[in-house]
Amino acid sequence: MESESLRWNQQHENLEKLNMQAILDATASQGEPIQVLLVTHGKIPVLVEELIAVEMWKQKVFPVLCRLEDFKPLNTFPIYMVVHHEASIINLLETVFFHKEVCESAEDTVLDLVDYCHRKLTLLVARSGDSGPPEDDESRYSTPMQELQKQAELMEFEIALKALSVLRYITDCVDSLSLSTLSRMLSTHNLPCLLVELLEHSPWSRREGGKLQQFEGSRWQTVAPSEQQKLSKLDGQVWIALYNLLLSPETRARYCLTSFAKGQLLKLRAFLTDTLLDQLPNLADLQSFLTQLALAEPQPPKKDLILEQIPEIWERLERENRGKWQAIAKYQLRHVFSPSEQDLRLQARRWAETYRLDVLEAVAPERPRCAYCSAEASKRCSRCQNEWYCCRECQVKHWEKHGKACVLAAQGDRAK
Repeated sequence: MESESLRWNQQHENLEKLNMQAILDATASQGEPIQVLLVTHGKIPVLVEELIAVEMWKQKVFPVLCRLEDFKPLNTFPIYMVVHHEASIINLLETVFFHKEVCESAEDTVLDLVDYCHRKLTLLVARSGDSGPPEDDESRYSTPMQELQKQAELMEFEIALKALSVLRYITDCVDSLSLSTLSRMLSTHNLPCLLVELLEHSPWSRREGGKLQQFEGSRWQTVAPSEQQKLSKLDGQVWIALYNLLLSPETRARYCLTSFAKGQLLKLRAFLTDTLLDQLPNLADLQSFLTQLALAEPQPPKKDLILEQIPEIWERLERENRGKWQAIAKYQLRHVFSPSEQDLRLQARRWAETYRLDVLEAVAPERPRCAYCSAEASKRCSRCQNEWYCCRECQVKHWEKHGKACVLAAQGDRAK
């Protein structure tokens, strides 16, 4: 099992390196060689299956680990890496799915990916009723596992936002999607109506102290009054997805505009302001479509008998492991998530190699932020070189939280 754990860690490290290289390629407009390699070697279906496998692990195994009374790890980083694995994959897919050939190379797994995105967006809509993502309230978390659960909740919100972007890129390819995929998007999941709900709730925006904030760059940022009419990236993704799903010839012929769908879609008219149309002029076509829809009679639900393909990854994984989740959790507890101090130091050294500071700074060229107060930072922790601070006072206040990780990272550096 140790060799399997080592192979998985190496796989995660390679995925992170692909992630960073893909972002660098996209930023530098270098022709996206990572995307070409993933398509050429048929790796997109592999990534989709891995994405759904770790999603299932988080739903079925991770909660069991959190409930085990005899599991009190001194270091939760090995578990965090598995929790983070889903975010790594969806981030890579978001970067490369911009290219149509990537979507086409997903082949049958695009059905599974559509289902995955639907699950994430449904949770996003449900969570918006609870005022957005969970707050970062450290007082609620006293043990390492509780802290890990908090991080997983926050990560889930970001994953859902990435899934929204992936879904939008899939809708860019409606002219080449299979009939089964179109049926899944329009009939099974009724994605146009789900996207309307997202626009209504806008879970990536909130009001704090009378100020508008938007979630961008992995954190909440206050929007200046002069920028509040500017279309956010996430709102833009929803509008483009709606445009593709409602106005493309391939989808217009297949989407059943029932009375419910008509009522939901007509809500969009309130959002189609002149300011929005100035920023996305193509939405004028959507506005005309809605005007015609308001005058049209709703269609009865279609009852055609259609033989269609269905997603199989989630169902297969669940069938193969049904009734085994408790045993899997206990096995992983003993053989994967309880490493020796020596193993932890070795892995810390590998992580330090993976997350090289010069690469990370190139991927995120904006000025670093203080780990304690989020202000612009200019001072770096001298021991581990991983965290940034705006002043000595913030570094001292953050030490209780940062200390263990700092010592472990420093030990890894010395072991090199």
